Amino acid sequence: MKVLFATSNEAKVRNYKDKLLKEGIELLTLKDIDIHLTIEENGKNAIENAYIKAKAYCDLLGIPTIGMDNNLFIEGIPDELQPGVFVRRINGRELNDDEMIEHYTNLVSKYGGKLKARWIYGMVLMNYNKTYEYSWSYDDFYLVSRVNEKRNPGYPLDSISIDGKLNKYFVDMTEEDRTKNKKQEKDDEVIAFIINSLNKNSF
Repeated sequence: MKVLFATSNEAKVRNYKDKLLKEGIELLTLKDIDIHLTIEENGKNAIENAYIKAKAYCDLLGIPTIGMDNNLFIEGIPDELQPGVFVRRINGRELNDDEMIEHYTNLVSKYGGKLKARWIYGMVLMNYNKTYEYSWSYDDFYLVSRVNEKRNPGYPLDSISIDGKLNKYFVDMTEEDRTKNKKQEKDDEVIAFIINSLNKNSF
């Protein structure tokens, strides 16, 4: 079964793709289909933006489609500076990975150099007229002003994010670390959501 993950960001699908393939589910990305719609992601939260993306591509291609979005909230900064749904879009401009690192390290430096933060994720799987939603969060980490030289393309803030339990940069974490801090558990829950949603319908 082919399912479109409506993103060109390989980092978003990396943790799911191989395990889903073992279940007979092939995840396609926008790079695979070479179609890129201009979509106004004007939702108020991660789920709404995920829905907008999933619906646009499902309506166009007529295949099961996954949309995903992630919102960021940082403690200790003014409300008007909160990224929220605009993690990459700063002052109306889409930042690349290096620009994101620069922007957020400057922000964190201005407010103390180490700030607790929270990711809120939203995923929507759309199958024609059926829609399934799943949301989760991760909040035991800090954004810091000291940049790790390693990079995770697509998730640049992993280079300035430190896990609260393990005291490790995200980019330095091993699979064993991901199990310890329950990141792997979250990934497995997302995979289960996708499989269960697809099993509720016959494609």
